[in-house]
Amino acid sequence: MITSKTNPQIKALVRLQKSSERRKTNRILIEGRREIERAIAFNVIIETLYYCPDLCPDIPKWLTKNRIAVSKEVFEKIAYRSESDGLLAVSFPPETSLEKLQLSQNPLIIVLEAVEKPGNLGAILRTADAAGADAILVCDPLTDIYNPNTIRSSLGCVFSVPVVACSSNDAIHWLKSKKIQIFATYLEASINYLDASFTMPSAIVAGTESTGLSKQWIDAADQNLIIPMHGITDSLNVSVSTAIVLFEALRQRQNRR
Repeated sequence: MITSKTNPQIKALVRLQKSSERRKTNRILIEGRREIERAIAFNVIIETLYYCPDLCPDIPKWLTKNRIAVSKEVFEKIAYRSESDGLLAVSFPPETSLEKLQLSQNPLIIVLEAVEKPGNLGAILRTADAAGADAILVCDPLTDIYNPNTIRSSLGCVFSVPVVACSSNDAIHWLKSKKIQIFATYLEASINYLDASFTMPSAIVAGTESTGLSKQWIDAADQNLIIPMHGITDSLNVSVSTAIVLFEALRQRQNRR
């Protein structure tokens, strides 16, 4: 059992909480039984599992190798949650790219431009999983896809939904080459999202709440969409607006079938 906070392995785990270290080492942290189980279910390779017997008396049976016990004080040092179940895994991030994406016959894609907040990305990942979206393209990201808070807020859905980080240029070219119509959530020259037809291969594109979508995406869009507001607010959180449009697309597709 590791009992020292200055142990080299513990110092390395703390460094992995930084995006630069995750990129440098090609490793990510997954905390929590549910998140680790979902990662394993989708073939994420777990390198090492750290567990605290005081917090997790029932040691998981699904990972018999490379388990290291740590004291409660040490686990509190490496955990990033205020309340934890005593499990923390170091793993390799899933390898994804536009070329490797396997699409359904009638794909439904979410595109996020310059997403900033891990919590928003995590919430959209949960929505994408629930709606059965084919993939999420995170274009010109301002946050790390595998930020521990993204993994946490997605409840592990970051592993169940293919996620590709790429440039907007590459994403637009790829969508056009696949003949996937592009719907941009943009106020000008837009139609009510309820009047759009999502029954064909579709990509729903959302930008940041502060600056919205870039001109590049507006020019590339086949149609702009608006969600009518009936109160004093003029916008919704990006995860909420994405969910509204995505489930309208799902409703249309189910009715068509």
